[in-house]
Amino acid sequence: MTPTIERGPEGGFAVGPIDGLLNLARKHSLWYLLFGTACCAIELMQTGGPRTDTDRFGMVFRSTPRQADVLVLAGTISYKMASRIRLLYDQMAEPKYVIAMGSCANTGGLFQESYAVVKGGDLFLPVDVYIPGCPPRPESLCEGLMLIQQKIEREPWLKKAWGKYKSDKPDPMPTEGCEPLR
Repeated sequence: MTPTIERGPEGGFAVGPIDGLLNLARKHSLWYLLFGTACCAIELMQTGGPRTDTDRFGMVFRSTPRQADVLVLAGTISYKMASRIRLLYDQMAEPKYVIAMGSCANTGGLFQESYAVVKGGDLFLPVDVYIPGCPPRPESLCEGLMLIQQKIEREPWLKKAWGKYKSDKPDPMPTEGCEPLR
């Protein structure tokens, strides 16, 4: 059952299950981290511009990981940069989501043969949405953000908050029992 807004004589009120109401609020307040490693970052910045206008969906960029919900891997990721991206990911509060944007973030792209390029963001982060293209258009990233919204809408938020829900996607680099990244 999805939440509905009822109109009463003295105003409106929302009716629905607690999970649905919480997910409705979370879905319409996604903040993505303004961070990019290569040319896809230009498209990431353009997504917040007036043409795609992600503000209408409640999505705004943040420049600090402690206030962001979504990390967008935008561009080529070198091994040197991967540890820093993982550090940003670890600083984000739960629940957090990852979008791999562009061929380089998905598979290494044109630079697959290079010794210094990671062959996909899913090797060190749990990626939720993959966006193909080189570089993908801002509309594609907007659609990827809407896919994250759909994922949030289906999540059992209370079970997840109480630790009674196991994620279907394991973290490729678990931090329990490991030394911190430098």
